[in-house]
Amino acid sequence: MTALLSRTGARVERLPLARYTTLGVGGEAEVWTVQDHAQLLEAMEAPYRILGGGSNLVIADQGVPERVIRLAGQFAATDLTPDPHLSTSDQIVTGWVGGGVPLPGLLRKLQRLGLGNLEGTVGIPAQLGGAIWMNAGTRYGETFDGLHTLEIVTPEGARQVTPDELPWTYRSSGIPRNHIVTRARLNLRPSTPETVLDRMQAADVARKGQPKNRTPGCAFKNPTLEDGQKVSAGLLIDRAGLKGMQAGQARIAPEHGNFIVNLGGATATDVHALLQLIRERVPVPLELEYELWP
Repeated sequence: MTALLSRTGARVERLPLARYTTLGVGGEAEVWTVQDHAQLLEAMEAPYRILGGGSNLVIADQGVPERVIRLAGQFAATDLTPDPHLSTSDQIVTGWVGGGVPLPGLLRKLQRLGLGNLEGTVGIPAQLGGAIWMNAGTRYGETFDGLHTLEIVTPEGARQVTPDELPWTYRSSGIPRNHIVTRARLNLRPSTPETVLDRMQAADVARKGQPKNRTPGCAFKNPTLEDGQKVSAGLLIDRAGLKGMQAGQARIAPEHGNFIVNLGGATATDVHALLQLIRERVPVPLELEYELWP
């Protein structure tokens, strides 16, 4: 389909969503690429979904009926200039960073500037808005560690909130599904490039055992047992003897049981079959970390 322009100038085209996901599966949808608030509000006039970096996401083989919105333009801009009114000797509050900014590139810029608080998210192939929405992170830290103010847009318009105004928890921001994180101001810790790099490398070393095939990331959240102890979902899947199990061209990774990988040509149906198998075989209830469309 040839790209069209909406009345506000948004780019509209029908595209296979698999190309925008780290797993590499998903059917077609009408994709709106928006550059500013006017285009975004127009895109939100019909049922919609928001697509960031495409990690943590399994899209149905038939695609989705809703519009799919991707952030560009001012929503992909980065302003790391310290705010002189909010920054101190031990806290840097930046200008606005767009929700469509890729997290890996943002972390590299912060490292070169010697700014910490987000090192624990190293290796997560998300855009900032998506990372905020699910409070993405690792054992070394999470996205909400480094946030000062968020801009959230709904069909009614934009509003600004602070993390204290949200019910955020482990792997959740508390932001409703139909709300889009368009920009954020970061709350960072002054350090040195060398120190920030050391912290990033320490977090990255812990990820070396993760699979190299295409994957959405961790499939399930680490559950909390009845005694209050949090246990690794990957360990539970390993103990159930499921590593290496395969459905079509999707496989439970031999390297780490909480990852499902695409061996090449996997479908969403294959992935769903493995998710169901895990839930049947693991004796502890598991909550999905993946987003499933539709």
